[in-house]
Amino acid sequence: MKKILTLAALLVSTALWGQRYGSVVDKTIAVVGNELITISELEREVQMMRAQGMSSDQNTRCSLLENMMQSKLFLMQARLDSLTVNNEMVNAELNQRVDEMRYALGGDEQAEAYFGKPVYKLRQEWQKQLEENSLIQQEQQEIAKNIPELTPYDVKRFLDTAAVDNLPVIPIKYQMSQICIYPDRDAANMAVKERLLDIRERIINGEKFTTLARLYSEDPGSARKGGELGMASRSIFWPAFSDAAMALKPGAVSQIVETPDGFHIIQVIEKKGDSFNARHILLKPQYTSVDQEKAFRKLDSLKTQIDSNKISFDLAARFYSEDPATRTNGGQMADPGTGSSYFEIDQIKPEDYQAVKNLEPGQVSVPIVSRDNEGRDGNLVYKIIRLDKIVPSHTATFENDYTELLGIVRNSKQMEAINSFVEKKIGETYIIIDPLFGDCDFSRKGWAQKVRK
Repeated sequence: MKKILTLAALLVSTALWGQRYGSVVDKTIAVVGNELITISELEREVQMMRAQGMSSDQNTRCSLLENMMQSKLFLMQARLDSLTVNNEMVNAELNQRVDEMRYALGGDEQAEAYFGKPVYKLRQEWQKQLEENSLIQQEQQEIAKNIPELTPYDVKRFLDTAAVDNLPVIPIKYQMSQICIYPDRDAANMAVKERLLDIRERIINGEKFTTLARLYSEDPGSARKGGELGMASRSIFWPAFSDAAMALKPGAVSQIVETPDGFHIIQVIEKKGDSFNARHILLKPQYTSVDQEKAFRKLDSLKTQIDSNKISFDLAARFYSEDPATRTNGGQMADPGTGSSYFEIDQIKPEDYQAVKNLEPGQVSVPIVSRDNEGRDGNLVYKIIRLDKIVPSHTATFENDYTELLGIVRNSKQMEAINSFVEKKIGETYIIIDPLFGDCDFSRKGWAQKVRK
């Protein structure tokens, strides 16, 4: 308890010193070979967690320190192996981290106040950290690559030696096909543009943008703040939105801007470099009951013809479906992320699952209202779905689930190799851990032997 209180006092004094003088008092808390870990580095990680809304305590700091020490082992080996930094990946991750930080804290000034240092200094520190991460990840990949090539025998051996309770369970999966009809987009788009033009005219004539955003914007996150988005990098918005905002002078109101989210008008508040703070009013196309009735009649007619074998589902999809991603495959649906035609329940849109959950394979659903995969929320679409196949939940077998099992065995072998590397390096590397962290319950017991007495 005394050690914990001493550590807490040191951390508090460190934070107060940093807030008062704009710098952090450094104390080396671990030495791993020729690599040092300071308390300022640890607290920087804690600050990043807090900025993202996560809590931190003594256990968190112990866990962070252990991860940092483990990373140093990989970093030392990466330098011995003469690995080089992937600068393209580092720059992309650095820009993303800075953008997320600005968005979470409300801009550069707030970030500088929070961290007690200018953004350019943060970028320098984070770039060094990300360059090290690049080497660490590459070293881990090198270790993982060195496992022997796996064969069907390895998968069979895994199945034969694993306890029954430890065998992976393959969740229930569905294979489906669809025929889609979209509502009259042109008419709906025209109507929403007319509404936005009217709102824009009211702003030009003196009404407050913030008031109209609260009344009409369909972006709930910003509407309650008068449409304000907060200072953020242009890279986090749709390109059309960013281009329009960056072209505006502060206070000016844009023409209508279309993105996959809908239609916007934008008012820029402030611009700094590649970042801006803006207000916007978002409206999305609205469709009438006439659109739905018309689409449902057509889909009902197709379902009747399919059920009576007058036309096959595949042929009907090729001729009548308006979804370009599936019509050429006879309507067969595929996960846009993996390309797989098999879906677990949590990968199926709720509306689609409700339509097929009580069907037998080969049956076709009634017409439903659903969403496609465009934009953040998807576009409204009417569809019928055929349930093609159900693969029941089952314990993985060699005959039916070889690919999944091969991946599990490969991941297991790779983790064994990485764990073996870490354990070996802890034993043979010069490591000292400050006694302030002597009460940490590290996951690897070897660390406890390295605490300075």
